[in-house]
Amino acid sequence: MDTSSLLVLGIVIILALGFDFINGFHDTANAIATSVSTRALPPRTAIIMAACMNFVGAMLFTGVAKTIGGSITDPTKLDNGVEVVIATLVAAIIWNLITWWFGIPSASSHALIGALAGAVYVGAGPDHIKWSGFRDIVEALIFSPIIAFVIGYIVMTLLKWIFAKRSPHTVNKGFRTMQIVTAAFQSLTHGTNDAQKAMGIITFALVTSGRLDTMEVPVWVKVSAATAMALGTSIGGWKIIKTMGTKIFKIEPINGFAADISAASVIFSATLLHLPASTTHAITSAILGVGSAKRFSAVKWGVAGRIVVTWFITIPISAVLAGIIFKILF
Repeated sequence: MDTSSLLVLGIVIILALGFDFINGFHDTANAIATSVSTRALPPRTAIIMAACMNFVGAMLFTGVAKTIGGSITDPTKLDNGVEVVIATLVAAIIWNLITWWFGIPSASSHALIGALAGAVYVGAGPDHIKWSGFRDIVEALIFSPIIAFVIGYIVMTLLKWIFAKRSPHTVNKGFRTMQIVTAAFQSLTHGTNDAQKAMGIITFALVTSGRLDTMEVPVWVKVSAATAMALGTSIGGWKIIKTMGTKIFKIEPINGFAADISAASVIFSATLLHLPASTTHAITSAILGVGSAKRFSAVKWGVAGRIVVTWFITIPISAVLAGIIFKILF
């Protein structure tokens, strides 16, 4: 590989780790918004814990990385795969920064998947997109928040029934402690799924550039992606934390526990199935489900509606943006 090719590959790796870093502070709220809003954990402690658990989670699995890198297109059949990856990452980063700036909990997964499909479509043609694989990923991203909503509703309903005769003060005091455990679990599952997306993109670029023969993720890629996400998480996405922790409905410790355990279960199940899930969608939907079980009118459905609209527009906007960026750059 000549010097210019190595330089371009280096740019890809830097962009991918940059995406992972942004994903870390963009999605920090997924893991700690409820525990911070109920004061189960001080903000600084919550962020440090989330960063550490994100790192551990990122080192445990690679199945989602292989799905991201090989289910939408075949990297071995792309002559301009590195260029496609650059357009993908630039588009996903731009959209993540826009939604972070406005405090909208959008999905980094949606941005990356949509951008990759758009870049491949423009850069290599529609025949190079594995439409069945793309459909499977999108279906997983669509159904996971629905499942999280239902589980959140069921879990909160059961907790209401179990603790109906207990003092709310006593119940919330106990669940405030338990929230520390669920926040840690939520952070771990975030790492097991979200960090793998950058791993998959880097490995995709290594395969398409001829540096690797298969989608097996090298150890240095795992460590780099895990570190980038942990560092991003350590910064914290305070605007999104505020939206998720206070603007959907007033969360108490028992609600935060129910939302965290529901979302984390969905995310971890997706990881075991090698499917990319949106941690943002999962926790937001779980919060909505828990709020609905608590009292339907307590949920600020206007805020929820704006979040859902962002979910639906992220994939097409990211795809178009990636296509435009590919045309401009290459």
